[in-house]
Amino acid sequence: MGKFVVKTRKNGEFQFDLKASNGQVILTSEGYTTKAACLNGVESVKKNAAVDKHFETITGKSGKPHFVLKASNGQIIGVSEVYETLASCNNGIESVKKNAPDATVEDTTA
Repeated sequence: MGKFVVKTRKNGEFQFDLKASNGQVILTSEGYTTKAACLNGVESVKKNAAVDKHFETITGKSGKPHFVLKASNGQIIGVSEVYETLASCNNGIESVKKNAPDATVEDTTA
């Protein structure tokens, strides 16, 4: 089972990483000014990960793909790492779909 790890950035903002059961980060959030907003982002990922159309695959300048997960309003709520192949990027999307809905939350900010 996956887990969300909530942490504090060096600039004082909050962010979360979604980790797969093997501990690999599969999705990273933007920075949030409050922990409450960050936790709302976690809930948004849990809800939106089940909706295929909320994932968008993007090919970067390097020619390598990554994906973003968007909320229903179109705002990006998470970004993946850069993958070597489109197939591995698609596997990353499937991992988010599988891990996000029931993932636990570990708060490392306290």
